Amino acid sequence: MPSRRFNRLQDDQEIHILGVPLDHGAGRRGVGMGPSAIRIAGLLEKLRSLSLRAVDHGDLLIRDVERAQQAAGTQPEGKANHLQMIARACDALHEHVKRIVKKDAFPLVIGGDHSIAIGTIAGLVAAYKEEEAELRKDNPKTELTLGLIWIDAHGDLNTPLTSPSGNIHGMPVATCLGQGPKELTHIGGFAPKMHPNDVVLVGLRDLDRQERTAILDSGVHAFTMKDIDERGMAAIMRDAINLATRNTDYLHVSFDIDSVDPRIAPGTGTTVFGGLTYREAHLAMEMIAESDALTSLELVEVNPILDVHNQTGQLAVDLIASALGKTIL
Repeated sequence: MPSRRFNRLQDDQEIHILGVPLDHGAGRRGVGMGPSAIRIAGLLEKLRSLSLRAVDHGDLLIRDVERAQQAAGTQPEGKANHLQMIARACDALHEHVKRIVKKDAFPLVIGGDHSIAIGTIAGLVAAYKEEEAELRKDNPKTELTLGLIWIDAHGDLNTPLTSPSGNIHGMPVATCLGQGPKELTHIGGFAPKMHPNDVVLVGLRDLDRQERTAILDSGVHAFTMKDIDERGMAAIMRDAINLATRNTDYLHVSFDIDSVDPRIAPGTGTTVFGGLTYREAHLAMEMIAESDALTSLELVEVNPILDVHNQTGQLAVDLIASALGKTIL
């Protein structure tokens, strides 16, 4: 895996698509069919129409669900629904993502609920740590770090101690910062996965009471819908991209479709009115593409059971295309 600051998507770089049909982290089932809905909406065809080299690896196999749920393991204090199942799935996902990065390919992960980000980010950072170890043979001070832009209606900074529901799709940011059950925080064998100062949350509008406190205390950067209303999406995204890339070597974007207003994206399980407009969502992705900093992408929480004529699946495809370079002119 060649070393360079920001593994910019090159004309000859393959995009490796991996679906993760996991919905046990959410409160409503059906989001596990999200990868199929996104593919049916024409993801592969769209990417190839942009002259991008895309390879679809199919879906991560989620096997032995009942046995995984019943597996022995230390249960955290508080609530973490389906902990063992999700930990096992995320561990498998982290291995897949690590292999993709080591091939110098661009990981595009489609979910599935947002708990899968635990595995995606673990895989990215694990690959970068292996590269870092090689580079340190010549320069012992080498440190490779990941920046994160998290576009979501929710902060996802809950832990089993603070979560009202116990649904793990509300915990991945906290997990990646090293907070929560060890089964999740230590996937890949290390924690935390990133520094809070390199994490930017965008589009927040629905936060649990204790989660608000956690965000303010954590050191992450957070932009709410009020910020977007007052300053405009372009100004917010300029700040978000700068904050996530100024001290890092790689940039991951994790896009939860519930960040978009449900009148535009009805097919998701935790809808909250007052979300991003169609153009605000696309502008965010277009500016990320223009930054030339994006090194991996994830889109989650499309639930076709709740959708209308796969409207949300189609939106997901269009947003991915914008993030990977599709322009109006």
